Amino acid sequence: MSVRALSLGGFAVGKKTKKAKGKKKRSRAASPSTEYNLLLTATLCLLALGAVMVFSASSTTQILSNGNLADSAFYLKRTLIFGAFGLLVMHLSARHGLTAIRRLTPALLVGSLFLLLVVLVAGSSANGASRWIGPGSLQFQPSELAKVALILYGADLLAREPKRVRSLQGLTPFLLVVGVASLLIMAEPDMGTTMVIAFSVAATLIAAGARPVDLGKVALVLGGLALLLTVVEPYRMARLTGFLHPGADVAGSGFQAAQAKIALGSGGIFGVGIGNGVGKAGFLPEAHTDMISAVIGEELGMVGILGVVGLFGMLGYAGLRVAQKARDRYSKLLVAGLTSLILAQATINLFAVMGLAPLTGVPLPFVSYGNSSLLATLFAVGLILNVARGGKATAAARPGRASGAGKLRVVDGGRAPARKRSKPSRGKSAQSRSGSGGNRRPRRASDGRRRRASG
Repeated sequence: MSVRALSLGGFAVGKKTKKAKGKKKRSRAASPSTEYNLLLTATLCLLALGAVMVFSASSTTQILSNGNLADSAFYLKRTLIFGAFGLLVMHLSARHGLTAIRRLTPALLVGSLFLLLVVLVAGSSANGASRWIGPGSLQFQPSELAKVALILYGADLLAREPKRVRSLQGLTPFLLVVGVASLLIMAEPDMGTTMVIAFSVAATLIAAGARPVDLGKVALVLGGLALLLTVVEPYRMARLTGFLHPGADVAGSGFQAAQAKIALGSGGIFGVGIGNGVGKAGFLPEAHTDMISAVIGEELGMVGILGVVGLFGMLGYAGLRVAQKARDRYSKLLVAGLTSLILAQATINLFAVMGLAPLTGVPLPFVSYGNSSLLATLFAVGLILNVARGGKATAAARPGRASGAGKLRVVDGGRAPARKRSKPSRGKSAQSRSGSGGNRRPRRASDGRRRRASG
């Protein structure tokens, strides 16, 4: 065999080896990150737990109301149908780029505000509140869409114009939009959703670097308004007094909170078993929605409650890590805001059931029965998963404005950005070689001859 044939064969083998290495590198780059797997695992586990507990909490109520087993799985079927549709929404939002979502943010925001107006006029009422719109089984809550739309709008605005966080005046446009949406939601009335929006927006502003003084002023105003709205509304005042004095009116305003504590106490450490709880049999109002945490505590015990807390803790840790590793300012703010939105809602629900906060009617994300809440939450998780896979939103910078890039001290842990070494100029480098310095290398004769020749 000739030398040329050997060389060509070696070249072909080397080329195949390079291709194989390139494929391995691409496969490694395409593999999901640890944060992505944690987010997906926590979401799917919470969804599975929610389907089981919704059936356990609602089947008894259905049997008692209908007198037979014909429609005991009514809420389970609807949960599975909307859960499957929500997973499809999550998959699409996780796969496609954030640029389209960012461009659609104004439409989503305006549409949600318009629907909040419509629901006050032509919405369906239940338990004294007008929160739903749509025909029959396709009803949904515009407030759930508004929650996500406000975070999308805030992330976009504060990424395009990061200097706004330096003053309360700069934050005024964002706060006005949030205020209008909150007033419309309070008119339904729905104070629980308003509280979730307030906490998630505050977390987004903190992540963007808003000054604590400005946030404190806004918090004082909101606290005063919340207290005023509580005093003027009898049922809100009853909830507040029931929280402050839980044993004063056990049969009236404190009934729901007392029954939740009884259910949690009856469960003990390991619970009475799935399906064996008695609190859902007429003692816990809305057992499959607002009070599903109490059903979990009774049937799965303290272990079940700690498991739910652990799954939300896993989701929160992974979400904040994704925000820290995000590639641009918009993605960082978006993930921080959406993660805070989910955690705030879960915290309010768990605290209310445990008697650590007044009852607000906020469902437990992924677990409570609620089609609108499930779809909105899975959409938010899909956007977080998109960023976890390396997604990045691009938007043209406005004239005279910052492009939106940059580090966030709160999200990134206060680490100083790495300094780029600038290349010294030719004159400066020559001076450093010839001048006095601590780490000067020895001057050689060839260097002097080269400089004289060039001169």
